[in-house]
Amino acid sequence: MKQRMSGLMAEEGLPYGNRTHTFNSRMAQELSKWGEAFTEGELLNRKLFEAYFVKGNNLAVTEVLLDAVESSGLAREEAEGVIIERRFREAVDEDWQRSRELGVSGVPTFVFGNRALVGAQPYTALEQLIRTK
Repeated sequence: MKQRMSGLMAEEGLPYGNRTHTFNSRMAQELSKWGEAFTEGELLNRKLFEAYFVKGNNLAVTEVLLDAVESSGLAREEAEGVIIERRFREAVDEDWQRSRELGVSGVPTFVFGNRALVGAQPYTALEQLIRTK
């Protein structure tokens, strides 16, 4: 699986490290949801991606998350409040429910309307997803 992921990342020009563990990313998901309100949110997602997939950091560790927040230009103190108070817990729960309804079982998943295409896919499959009614 690691070899396949490494190959897929290389094809897309994405950095990918030698991850040895899988960590709970729930708080990263909640921070990402918070970040959607800011222009820096996309950079936050990249920093979280790098922390996990490139550096192998544990996204369940608050300091790892706050470092990603800070390096993306967002307010560390506000993010800490988001984590402590679980402000985006319900929003992420709703996202998970929608994912279950769509049959999402892996990443990446491409969603168009009420249909989903799970896994890394060739362009032709994505094109079919969009063209199929």
